[in-house]
Amino acid sequence: MRVIRARLIGRCFFVFCLLIICYCGAMLCLFGTQAVSDSIFFASLLSRRRTVIQGGDDANPDVRIKRDHVKSMMQHAWNGYVQYAWGANELCPISRKPHNDSIYGSAPLGATIVDSLDTLFIMGMMDEFAAARDWIENDMNLDEANVELPLFEVNIRLVGGLLAAFALTGDNLFRQRAEEVAKRMLPAFDNVTSIPNGRINLGAKTSSGGWPVLAEWGTLSLEFNYLSDVTGSGVYRSHIRRIYETTINLMVNMDGLYPVNIRMRKNKTKFDDDDTRIHWNNFDKYTLGAAGDSFYEYLLKSWLQSGKTDENSLTLYLQAVNGVFKKLVRTSKKSNLTFLVEIEYEREQSVMGHLTCFAGGLFALGGKALGLERHVELGAALTSTCHQSYVRTPTKLGPETFEFTDDLEAEVDKNGAKYYILRPEVVESYFILWRLTHDPRYRLWGWEAVEAIEKHCRIPSGGYSGLRNVDSAKPDHDDVQQSFFLAETLKYLYLLFSDDSLIALDQWVFNTEAHPLPIKGNVNPLFRPASASQFNN
Repeated sequence: MRVIRARLIGRCFFVFCLLIICYCGAMLCLFGTQAVSDSIFFASLLSRRRTVIQGGDDANPDVRIKRDHVKSMMQHAWNGYVQYAWGANELCPISRKPHNDSIYGSAPLGATIVDSLDTLFIMGMMDEFAAARDWIENDMNLDEANVELPLFEVNIRLVGGLLAAFALTGDNLFRQRAEEVAKRMLPAFDNVTSIPNGRINLGAKTSSGGWPVLAEWGTLSLEFNYLSDVTGSGVYRSHIRRIYETTINLMVNMDGLYPVNIRMRKNKTKFDDDDTRIHWNNFDKYTLGAAGDSFYEYLLKSWLQSGKTDENSLTLYLQAVNGVFKKLVRTSKKSNLTFLVEIEYEREQSVMGHLTCFAGGLFALGGKALGLERHVELGAALTSTCHQSYVRTPTKLGPETFEFTDDLEAEVDKNGAKYYILRPEVVESYFILWRLTHDPRYRLWGWEAVEAIEKHCRIPSGGYSGLRNVDSAKPDHDDVQQSFFLAETLKYLYLLFSDDSLIALDQWVFNTEAHPLPIKGNVNPLFRPASASQFNN
């Protein structure tokens, strides 16, 4: 009986397979390539792995304890904001009041709320996330933001934060609010060039401010391209194409590096009286620090976000990195620390900023994606140097800028910028290098940063404050909890102590405010183009 049953099962399986083959052949005959295309489509759906956006506990219990501690820091920062500055942009944790001297001033935009959305969600703080969503639905009023704001900051914090919340949840409220903000940004593009004005009034829907610096007008592509994808409106992508296909390709560069300032003027000649081409100052500043940084970041990440199809951005990125190797990479004399110089008015300046420390993670990320080990090695070396800028101070927190001279290495001189404003760039590179290499030093360094922040920046009544002088054994607080501390610093630290599957680097790209946006194609099922997302919620 057992033998008969086995034979019967075998024959049935054979007949079933034969029927499947016949069916596929019939579909190919009847519908040709369309059937094949559909089969590939459904196969790709089946091949997609799960996208982890919450949870993601590390297997090591000691690492889980550290991650739980970072989450408690987020809770402390959020509680202080809720108690003393709810609805305002940022918190003064010592004064226990809203911070109205920030880049947003008193404009009622709830910058900390929007900036914190995805961090709250990823950490599983769902009660806090629900309160933030409720404020955005019922209290966020762009008409009342009748002040001039930096276009760059509005884009990376507000548009980026809302789009990331939409990507993670599929909640159309966030997509709608993101587009409302973006539509009010469009007057900035109403000029004779492809480069937008630097400032925008969301309430009045007007713009001004002339020419922004390189990092400002070059840090729009991730948000605007994704916004076109999820709304079906091509207007946002069209502005990005104008920037990259018109402006950048017409600019003179220094081995792939671009000046941070460009100006618009007319050539007053009898032949070209109406010439309105872009002109630049060849004695300008070239840097991967402030005013230049995220322009280069978005070249690589635009290529990654596109599913590695944006060849123009990739070409520009590779040219830029070649320029970095050729023009900017230096090694200190005493300890052989790798650092990047700035070139201003054709003179080298051996100074790096905390902002420049993002480059370690960027070069490692690009090198891994492109199979270029030299880039990964540069990223690791720069990250090690940035770590030195932390551990060489009494507070174990890094200054805003640090120098390299005969006497100083990754240190700030007596007249330098000694403040620390809870910036994320160093721990951002720790996170990326950990994900790419699993070298335990990056988690060790990240925990050192956690301990230093807790010791010197935590305010007992709620929130965290920056420091005016990291070289002081008795720190002087600046009484500001920056919104990016919740958006970036704490998020990167949390992910550093999470499993690699949580917000996986091959499924997401982070904008320059650490807001994760999904990669196009079949790698991330949470990429919701307009035709599909309209059916969600």
